[in-house]
Amino acid sequence: MSESGSGSGRGNGPQRGSGQGGQGGQRGSGQGGQRGSGQGGRGRDGSQRNAQGRERNRGPQRDFTENAPSQRTRRADPARLVAFEVLRAVASEDAYANLVLPARIRHHSLDKRDAGFATELSYGALRGQGTYDAILARCVDRPLDQLDPAILDALRIGAHQLLAMRVPAHAALDQTVGLARAVIGAGPSALINAVLRKVSARTLEEWLDLLLSDETDETKQAAIRYAHPEWIVRALRQSLVAHGRPVTEISDLLEADNAAPVVNLVALPGLGSLDEALEGGATPGELVEGSALSNGGDLGRLASVREGTTRVQDVGSQLVARAMAAVDLGGSSQGTGSPAAEVSAEKPAERWLDMCAGPGGKAALLGALARERGATLLANEPAPHRAKLVRQALAAVPHEVWHVRTGDGREVGTEMPESFDRVLVDAPCTGLGALRRRPESRWRRTPKDLTDLGPLQRELLKSALAAVKPGGVVAYVTCSPHPAETTAVVSDVLRKRDDLELLDAGAALDSVSLTGHLDAGHELTAQLWPHVHRTDAMFLALIHKKA
Repeated sequence: MSESGSGSGRGNGPQRGSGQGGQGGQRGSGQGGQRGSGQGGRGRDGSQRNAQGRERNRGPQRDFTENAPSQRTRRADPARLVAFEVLRAVASEDAYANLVLPARIRHHSLDKRDAGFATELSYGALRGQGTYDAILARCVDRPLDQLDPAILDALRIGAHQLLAMRVPAHAALDQTVGLARAVIGAGPSALINAVLRKVSARTLEEWLDLLLSDETDETKQAAIRYAHPEWIVRALRQSLVAHGRPVTEISDLLEADNAAPVVNLVALPGLGSLDEALEGGATPGELVEGSALSNGGDLGRLASVREGTTRVQDVGSQLVARAMAAVDLGGSSQGTGSPAAEVSAEKPAERWLDMCAGPGGKAALLGALARERGATLLANEPAPHRAKLVRQALAAVPHEVWHVRTGDGREVGTEMPESFDRVLVDAPCTGLGALRRRPESRWRRTPKDLTDLGPLQRELLKSALAAVKPGGVVAYVTCSPHPAETTAVVSDVLRKRDDLELLDAGAALDSVSLTGHLDAGHELTAQLWPHVHRTDAMFLALIHKKA
């Protein structure tokens, strides 16, 4: 991230390479060691001790603040305070950074520049937590789990500034210690100051060389270098192989997880427009029609966003929703992914179901597509508060097109058997495909989540297959590439049934993409990837119930 300005020490000096997917170039290592106070000269013996025997300046090459303790920063810079509050909410309240951050930015009235700095600092510290903790463990005289959690969060914020942002070392130290003094206390701030001085003694690459010098296990090496838990590194290796990609792509995939994602916009078909966004600097999307890549800033300033006809939605989600809507249900038993034919007077209007609709992003896009095709949409969501979000998301679509049901998706197949032409099952999953957008998820998820979610995913898919009409299609979607949540679920459910067949999901995605060739298909299912398609790692299987 590039920043400009002074005051809070943003943007002076080149950016260090973080080894974490697009965090910038390499910064020189000549700013390590202790910070001098600029007071006191050399003693008669040539040392740098003053008359009281204190060593006030340990080297003229250091680039730290020259302020005496009484002159050092004692307030919290608002942008850094926002990042600290986000990390505290994530750690202590299990909050999601993408929900907390905008609210804290508004609360502290940050301008665009400071909001960008707070965003990079929050997400960067969360993404790099594993790497930074490994470095901090070398600089603290006790196990990290014995530190007060607030102190550890402040250290992570300081480490990210020192190792992966274009912030001068003296400013990163002074401002982080000032933040600690203001919100944690003077005692902890002294510890934070001492630890971050040690962190600043090396560049990130030098720290990684040290940490990895005695490590021979490739998984552990990747976990430290790319800040992913070891089990996720193994899971993503397995996922690449399961979906027909070489395991040698693992480094590219992990780097892509650590790159700050571009905000994707979608204009609801027939309802929204991207003109205002494009005039404001957004660029047209390259993968799917009606999409754009935002240049950041406050999207709420766009009238179409306020009205809900233009929405923030990852292009991977756009592609899988459009693919389901475009499958030809004209009677062929071999799905081609070709666009659906125009609704004829003889053919009754189709009924669509979004079985796991919350918070409503795909439902809004499906609702708009259903409107164009003369279909109707039922959006099901079990949690009442999320059902409310679905209604809000669909508000821009004419109300006669859609209805929201609050209920368990596993019961839909029994209560409404063979009632829908198209069913989307965007199943609850570990979210391993969206780690770049939800950086805290990698540290929360455990292998047990794969085991726990498996039965629910299978039950939802079975319910969808009961709810779809003969001749209809079910789209099984997850934001995870792990085979335990993707191909294993599909094969288990289809194994003992002869009335179901897989359609070519890769061809269906190609048919709705602007490129016409996404290289996402493998054995009739399809998998998108951050390092290949610059999307979330969305999985798609299209299951046809034979007429």
